[in-house]
Amino acid sequence: MLQTHEHPTVGIYTLGCKVNQYESEAIAELFEADGFTVLPPNRICDVYVINTCTVTAESDRKARQMIRRMISQNPDAAVIVTGCYAQVAPDAVIGIPGVSAVIGNGEKNAVPKIARELLNPGDAVTNKILVSSLDGAPFEPMCIRKFDRTRAYVKIEDGCESKCTYCIIPNARGSIRSKPFEDVLSEVAGLVDSGCPEIVLTGIETASYGRDLKNTSLASLLRSVDGIPGIHRVRLGSLDPSLIRPAFVEEIRSLSSLTPHFHLSMQSGSNAVLRRMKRKYNREQAIAAMQRLRDAIPNVQFTTDIIVGFPGETEEDFADTVSLIREGRFLMVHVFPYSKRAGTLAAEMDDQISEEIKHQRVSLLTKIAAEIRSEILADFLKNAPQQTVLFETYKSGYATGHTEHFLEVRVKSPRPLDGTYREVRLCDSDADRLYGELI
Repeated sequence: MLQTHEHPTVGIYTLGCKVNQYESEAIAELFEADGFTVLPPNRICDVYVINTCTVTAESDRKARQMIRRMISQNPDAAVIVTGCYAQVAPDAVIGIPGVSAVIGNGEKNAVPKIARELLNPGDAVTNKILVSSLDGAPFEPMCIRKFDRTRAYVKIEDGCESKCTYCIIPNARGSIRSKPFEDVLSEVAGLVDSGCPEIVLTGIETASYGRDLKNTSLASLLRSVDGIPGIHRVRLGSLDPSLIRPAFVEEIRSLSSLTPHFHLSMQSGSNAVLRRMKRKYNREQAIAAMQRLRDAIPNVQFTTDIIVGFPGETEEDFADTVSLIREGRFLMVHVFPYSKRAGTLAAEMDDQISEEIKHQRVSLLTKIAAEIRSEILADFLKNAPQQTVLFETYKSGYATGHTEHFLEVRVKSPRPLDGTYREVRLCDSDADRLYGELI
């Protein structure tokens, strides 16, 4: 039986996306408010919380692996599993020996309370499942006040209604729900007042922010955030290209805090594949969206995600994706081989692609993307050699950070520069980053 602790300890391990990272920080702050000491999850703790992902079958495997690792690290600890895997497969999770409770995506604020109950010998709380339907669920109120040395993620939206054929996330996150407008502004203002140098506004489908609210949109939110005194940089989470319409571009083009970097969730450059994926845009619309931003914002940069080897992807389809990557000139491309996810339409499709072909396509696209990235870095070195860098890490006499365009820059420094903006003169580049000297 677990013992009562006056100042119990908790370790929180996060798997998955920026939304999960935000929610874990919010849960950590709730634990601290309840008298817990939050420790790194590799320490011996009284309670472990594993915030899980379920985007692929591999994500589920990693979640189970981490759950068992935490249990073996301290078999006497209370182990609470939450997040997307907990939401879609609570019975499977609670069936892992040593799991004390499973908490769904609509009840994450209850995690510290459940932990207290588990630590109280008078409460016979074991094998507890608190997972409710997300149909019609409200936006769960969360707020953070802390941030790491360089940035804070702020969740402004939850849920997705796209029903892409390869994705299970709508089952794990429910319908679109937006954080109230004033709550976002208050949270961001508090972080800025605390000295946070960069804010990332994110969500499960960030582009859908405001769809469920009256007279509210992502563009109007960005304009209001831009007016917060002391705001420096604002980045956005992954965006559906269909958001980038002329009216949206016109509304954001003059914002001083919004960084000239957008991550577009492309997934493929083939219209045939995009149709089978049930994406909401086609290749031509995505290219036009990028051109609108390039016309409006000097030196704007794009990053993206691409799935190769989707069922039925022909050589012609793959060539279209290669062409899109070349034409779009993405700074960075995250290339993934398609992986079957049980419970999705794509997993049952005919014409599944062999692992050998997937590997070949991943390798080729990765090589092409690296060449384009190298060209972009060389272009900045030649034509925009002075940049403002927000530094993030320090190792072996080198400080590393990012420009507003999301270019990685490394400089020699006798001390850490984490969390500070410094002017840098660019001197050299390689395939991955730029090198410079402090001005």
